Amino acid sequence: MDTWAVQLIETEARGLLSRLDLVQPFVLNETMTIAAAPMSDALLAIERFLFESREQLRAQVREFLEWLHGPGRNAGAGEQQRRFVILRMAFNNVLAQFDMFTEAITQRSENRTGVWLSGLDVLAQDALKVNIEGFRAAPAICYLARGAGAAIRRTRTRLPGGRSNPVAIIRIPRERMIGSGIASSLVHEVGHQGAAQLGLVESLRSEIIQAAKADPEGSWDIWYRWISEIVADCWSVGTVGITSTVGLLAVVSLPKFFVFRPSGTDPHPMPYLRVLISTHMGDRLYPHPQWTTMRETWKRLYPIAEVTAQRRADIERHEATIPEFVQLLLNHRSPALRGRRLAEIFPIDHRKPEQLLALHKTWRLDMGVMARQSPSLVFAVIGQAKTADLISPEHESALLRDLLSAWAVRSSFPLAHQHPQPMATAIKQAS
Repeated sequence: MDTWAVQLIETEARGLLSRLDLVQPFVLNETMTIAAAPMSDALLAIERFLFESREQLRAQVREFLEWLHGPGRNAGAGEQQRRFVILRMAFNNVLAQFDMFTEAITQRSENRTGVWLSGLDVLAQDALKVNIEGFRAAPAICYLARGAGAAIRRTRTRLPGGRSNPVAIIRIPRERMIGSGIASSLVHEVGHQGAAQLGLVESLRSEIIQAAKADPEGSWDIWYRWISEIVADCWSVGTVGITSTVGLLAVVSLPKFFVFRPSGTDPHPMPYLRVLISTHMGDRLYPHPQWTTMRETWKRLYPIAEVTAQRRADIERHEATIPEFVQLLLNHRSPALRGRRLAEIFPIDHRKPEQLLALHKTWRLDMGVMARQSPSLVFAVIGQAKTADLISPEHESALLRDLLSAWAVRSSFPLAHQHPQPMATAIKQAS
């Protein structure tokens, strides 16, 4: 028996336990205000997940120490070290899980930003609601990061250590704070979560394969490759209307080399075609001349005549199939949709351009009124009004800051639901 080796490994294992005890719940560590806190179901899911990970590791370490003083005492230094190294790797996995959530939670302590993020959590939850009986929106938490793109780590995806993620973690580009365009990015990421819960990518790919059999030119192969991102764009257009397309246009407004570059194996559509797809989805969901105007404007911003003849021929061939593809997409049915068409799970009856503009006129940008509305509807109205040049970017930003704060307060205190006007007024006066 190598006594020195046993002592060394035991000391390291006990030290690991001591360091594990320093990983405290977020509710004990963070200085965020109540209004900046994540929604209760999301925070509870995170805290429970991390607690279970810590307890599981703590039990493994104690079991290892018992083994080390019992049967493992004579197992040999090599086997003792092997088992300890596995424990240390598990400890680092627990820390990696903690750090991943820390990035989202710590920003809640930033002055004002934390409250706005809490308001975006409310928007995310609202955007995950669909017209399907029994569908339960996953808890979500938002945070900011540099760069122009958003991203999501969906629920039930594997985390370090192999456990499933308990909440959707949505990364929002900081440069979009705060304008209506942030709803485009956020609801797109929410769409990835919703599509995963409903198995939409898999069921749509099966339908696309059948449609591709009748296409001798092979133009439908890109729809199979791009469908995961297109479904997320569809979720965004179906939820916030033209706010989604205008926000998308801002994201993909790049040097023309990138706008026309083939995507290869990238699931993101070519930017040039992606905007066109978005306008066609909008036109099918909410027929209005604005979609044609948006499409023609995009084409003037990026004249296709400037690309090579071969590239232009490929783009035009795929563009010609967009209307038929969008029809297939919006008419898609699957068991998860409970017999509904995909288009019917979104609030399309309340997102028509004329309805949104009528609400803008009725609300008169009254904070007390708007704070009581569905956040996704409010973003749709504000984005539609801005597109119609009825609200300035400066006014839009100030209004959304106040509304995000109001929704954060409303999600934190039950009384805020009953008395939104005083709450919204107080927030506006303080901002």
